[in-house]
Amino acid sequence: MPGAVLITAALMLGVYTIVKPAAEYGWTDPVTLGLGAASLVDGGYLPHIFGPMVLFGTGAGLAFPALMNLAMSGVAPEEAGLASGLANTTMQVGGALGLAVLATLSASKTTDLLEAGTPVPEALTSGFQLAFWIGAALVVAALLAAVFVLKSVPATAPGVDLDDELLLEAEVASERTVL
Repeated sequence: MPGAVLITAALMLGVYTIVKPAAEYGWTDPVTLGLGAASLVDGGYLPHIFGPMVLFGTGAGLAFPALMNLAMSGVAPEEAGLASGLANTTMQVGGALGLAVLATLSASKTTDLLEAGTPVPEALTSGFQLAFWIGAALVVAALLAAVFVLKSVPATAPGVDLDDELLLEAEVASERTVL
């Protein structure tokens, strides 16, 4: 329900701040207005939007379930809900904090460049580039930590046979972490 409220609010904001004033000045076709705004961007859909989104979706699809399984490993079944909630909260707070830091650095660089007389588009681009490069560096650092710090552990010790009940518990636990 909150998502529907946010989408409705965004649509209302767009209608009252863009479409309605544009209609008052004679531009009555919202589709034309939207396409006109989109045409101001210098770039192509496939290389600048589709490609990066496919890469991001693939990376996130591979990394997030593995991170959740890592966070849930070694947790007793009766504490799985608490551990799952803590892991999800940590990811949300970490993402929000990371975004806040990157946005602050970007805004600071943009402000410095504007005060130095740099035109607005160039200043904004430089600020965004700084945030993107720092974000990329953090992803590379996380990748290096995953490669060199995390070690694979065999599911069972050599010579130990798993019984059916233990396999069923492991399957149920893995289904809980995916959901």
